[in-house]
Amino acid sequence: MTKEIEDSLDKIPIINWIVRLAKKVKIPGLLGMSLYDVIEMYVIGIVKGALTSRAGGIAFSFFMALFPFLLFILTLIPFVPIENFQGDFLFMIEKLLPPNTAESVDGVINDIINNRYGGLLSFGFIASIFLMTNGVNAILGGFEYSYHVKEMRSILRQYFISMGMAILLSFILVFTVAIIVYFQIGIENLMIKGWLKDEVFWIEKGQFLFFVLLIFVSVSFLYKYGTKEIKYNSFFTPGSILTTILTLLMFKLFSVYVLKFATYNELYGSIGTLLVLMLFVWLNSIILLLGFELNASMSKLKRSHSKFK
Repeated sequence: MTKEIEDSLDKIPIINWIVRLAKKVKIPGLLGMSLYDVIEMYVIGIVKGALTSRAGGIAFSFFMALFPFLLFILTLIPFVPIENFQGDFLFMIEKLLPPNTAESVDGVINDIINNRYGGLLSFGFIASIFLMTNGVNAILGGFEYSYHVKEMRSILRQYFISMGMAILLSFILVFTVAIIVYFQIGIENLMIKGWLKDEVFWIEKGQFLFFVLLIFVSVSFLYKYGTKEIKYNSFFTPGSILTTILTLLMFKLFSVYVLKFATYNELYGSIGTLLVLMLFVWLNSIILLLGFELNASMSKLKRSHSKFK
């Protein structure tokens, strides 16, 4: 793709051999473009796209939207007529949050779950819609400031799209938890009939599967409708697969880091929980942008190759 980069890499031992090998690997659906073309375009987008700065903006807005969103959802929980919905929703929240952070808000969460606050519901609705929209709008803005994206939506159109996406993502979360509840009921019925053994194993595996699907579907939804320029016919993209894998890996490594190495609580007291959560959101924002940059790189390669054909 870039002659200067290729000439520089060709002078490095071993790397030049890897480059030649990558040029021979053709990516399906990219009109004959090679793996090297994709990697080069991807790295250029990361280096020139101010990735960490964009991730910081997303992390701030998303962090501000997180608590009003949870407040609204948790206030709705007592009104949901599904048995065991509260417990499963708490389990999902604990899965989504890093270690030692869910415990700090357990008291507030349990109070909201077990009591119905009508005034809190109305306030939570207004605040959560506004701040959730800002959070999603920051994500879409981070997408549009990619090095590979040139076309942008108008501010008003972007805001209303962000609002619709925020509401739909909320429904996806609630719907996923409802499916988990019915899944557990189905497993218990199969256990009673003697068709399955080891109930805990199947429930844990099922919860993990739905957790992965929640991440995958949510990310795919953001990538498909996040920008005006990057369009995919398929709902599931290479970027969403990469983001899901990196997110699961980050969850595991970050848990080990918090439990074994981090000493935020010892240094900062209770505010250490917020520092851990902010770091967690920032890392997820970087991963989200990494997946988008992969989609943007492949989309730009398709467009540029089509022009020269």
